[in-house]
Amino acid sequence: MIPDPIKPDSEGWLEWPHNLWMGVTVENESVMGRIENLRNTGARVKFLSCEPLLTALPDMNLQGIDWVIVGGESGRTPRPMKEEWVHDIKEQCQKANVAFYFKQWGGRNKKKAGKLLEGKVYNEMPVISEGL
Repeated sequence: MIPDPIKPDSEGWLEWPHNLWMGVTVENESVMGRIENLRNTGARVKFLSCEPLLTALPDMNLQGIDWVIVGGESGRTPRPMKEEWVHDIKEQCQKANVAFYFKQWGGRNKKKAGKLLEGKVYNEMPVISEGL
């Protein structure tokens, strides 16, 4: 029998596994409250998946967030993603020292659209400190 990895501590609170990565999807401003919910978890690595990015996400509070992934929508009828939205998120990540990963532009042919931003590939990963 495999023990449950999340066990209550002596006061009944759940203890989080030391290797848990947890993320939330933040595709538009109306769901930015998910960031605070994520921040309140005991996950070792906390990340945002801003895909498909459907609106600008100004003034995100990235305190306690380790990684942000950004991407456009793909498929037959993808909604557009503006380049300035991606630039703004990249700049927010740089200011907050958060890893930034640009996944794709999206579109009907996502491979053709590619993943270059400013002629560069952004595929940063979070830095995981030892001993956690």
